[in-house]
Amino acid sequence: MFAGDSPLQVWGPDHLRLAVDAACVALWSWNLPDDRFAMDERAFELWGLPWARTVTFANLSAHIHPADRDRVQAAFTATRSVPGPYEIDFRIMVGSDIRWISARGLSAELDAADTPMFGIFLDVTGRKQAEEGSELIAGEMSHRVKNLLAIASGLTQLTSRSAASIEEMTSQLTERLTSLGRAHDLIRPLPGEQGRAALLGDLMSVLLSPYEDSGAFSGRIRVAVPRMGVGETTATTLAMVVHELATNSVKHGALSSPAGTLDLSGRSEDGLVIVTWAEAGGPLVPDEPAMTGFGSQMIQRSISSRLGGSLTYDWQSTGLVATLTMRADRMGS
Repeated sequence: MFAGDSPLQVWGPDHLRLAVDAACVALWSWNLPDDRFAMDERAFELWGLPWARTVTFANLSAHIHPADRDRVQAAFTATRSVPGPYEIDFRIMVGSDIRWISARGLSAELDAADTPMFGIFLDVTGRKQAEEGSELIAGEMSHRVKNLLAIASGLTQLTSRSAASIEEMTSQLTERLTSLGRAHDLIRPLPGEQGRAALLGDLMSVLLSPYEDSGAFSGRIRVAVPRMGVGETTATTLAMVVHELATNSVKHGALSSPAGTLDLSGRSEDGLVIVTWAEAGGPLVPDEPAMTGFGSQMIQRSISSRLGGSLTYDWQSTGLVATLTMRADRMGS
């Protein structure tokens, strides 16, 4: 099968099939004149289709993700006029699942119109999910850094309103930034400190302590939630929620105003834990924010997947009222 003195010349069809199976490669060929695809069993399994002697390109296209379909069709059509190797990654729909496929092949020479095109399909779902995870982490890190800078600026303004001297301002600002560091540790615990449970009220108090005023408006943040323990996963998710809400409040809401107040209350009912974030005394919000930014989308996904709950916003004339609903049986995880 192989020419020359290479050891590969001892290979036969069975050896080639073993190599293909070991690499989890699916084989296909495309006959251009009648638009017929021939695929091996692995390819049919990969696409979630019942075995058939041949399928058309149109049959396969129906299973390509709508967002990728035009791009894939254009790429495959282009191979008819551009001979040589090609490669394209795209998503397919298999029931309710989404798989990433890498199609690689070799198109025939222009004067070989009757020669089928040959190629392989590879399932690259794991690699794509890893890439998406890396992008999400990078986006989250960028978002948090921007938030921390915004918070530091807001805390400086808060401190300047109540401090009577530069020395007092320095002391108060240092305390607030130290509290912010303790709150941030709840999102990313130090090695050896993972898995520790905390009381819900203590957790919320620590997270909000950097924003409390030590001057004339001391006590403007009130926390009154049920006494219950929360696990590390819950603490991390709640820290993200409070961090996001507090950042928005420092920039645009009640915590940006000297007379603004925040009331954080909670209750348990019907297997749910409901926490209400109620702001008052802040600047008027002329238009209801869309809340579709990266941070808002990230915490919505975290609440849904980790706590089986939701976060809703109600922009009242007195200030934002946000309601966080969580399943009680998820709180300890």
